[in-house]
Amino acid sequence: MAFSQRKLTVFCLLLLINIFFSSTGVSADLPSWNNTSTKSAIVSFVKKVTQEGSSDFVPPELRIAVFDNDGTLWAEKPAYVQLLFAIDEIKRLAPEHPKWQKEQPFASILKEDFHSLLTLGKADRLKIISTTQTGMTDTEFNRVVNSWLTDAKNPLTGKPYRNMVYQPMHELLEYLRANGFKTYISSGGGVDFIRALSMSFYGIPPEQVIGSRFKLRYEDDDGHPQIITTDKLDFVNDGVGKAIGISQVIGLRPIFVAGNSDGDLQMLEWSTSGKGPRFGMLIHHTDSKREWSYDSGSKVGHLDKALKAAKLYGWTVVDMTKDWAVVFPQSKVTTPEKEISETPVEDGG
Repeated sequence: MAFSQRKLTVFCLLLLINIFFSSTGVSADLPSWNNTSTKSAIVSFVKKVTQEGSSDFVPPELRIAVFDNDGTLWAEKPAYVQLLFAIDEIKRLAPEHPKWQKEQPFASILKEDFHSLLTLGKADRLKIISTTQTGMTDTEFNRVVNSWLTDAKNPLTGKPYRNMVYQPMHELLEYLRANGFKTYISSGGGVDFIRALSMSFYGIPPEQVIGSRFKLRYEDDDGHPQIITTDKLDFVNDGVGKAIGISQVIGLRPIFVAGNSDGDLQMLEWSTSGKGPRFGMLIHHTDSKREWSYDSGSKVGHLDKALKAAKLYGWTVVDMTKDWAVVFPQSKVTTPEKEISETPVEDGG
């Protein structure tokens, strides 16, 4: 049966589009990425490791991609999302704990003393997080987290956290999986918190999440065995801990790894120093209009040593302003819906 003139025109147009993307190395599967050298580098790497017969071919079982979470897959300002969740939980649970009105760091939260909250040390942050996570099963904690995510919004943008996921990175995850990669998260945040949302937010199942964790204990309550999270810290998945955590959980060096801060430095160094083709990526927050501009001067997402190392090791640095046509889901390409800030935002700022 002969083609109609209209069908023939459409066929030729699709053929030309296919030829264009094949010849330029630009992928139609990353629509929120601008056609820059960064996008071309990603597509070129994926093409060479998936092309059978190529000297750089990597079998699917070795195509491991690992991503940091905060500041890499979703926004981390004004503070890490898990800390914001924990602060809201303290407020919710406060009526059951009247002593918190005078006990720090809870008193600062209940008085909404933001200045004091911004100066919290690691011990106080850990106390807040452990208080809102421990003494329950993972099922109970998942329910609490997902209930919170239903209504919670970023305090600076007013957007639900689901809409604070970076659209280009969401597309990158899908693009890698479509090319036979297995995608993991390696975060300094709590593993149970991220597992509660990783599948619905990123399409990453909980068993492919690595994070900081508390020790667990086994309880058998009248024939109902349970695993309970204790308040004893077991492992901090940050800095050198990220490389160790990946080795412990996956047992392989990733061939594709992405982060955004100095906390990801050792993960990037270790992963990209393996044999064969490797791809290291750093997200550089340069966009003060559509997101925030920050790096070495920020307590959240501090980026200094890793940025310098990127030049030494040849990692790809994503310039958010230049490389991303869209930052958040449903954002406009040229004119942001809302100008969030034009100056660097510090921890809590």
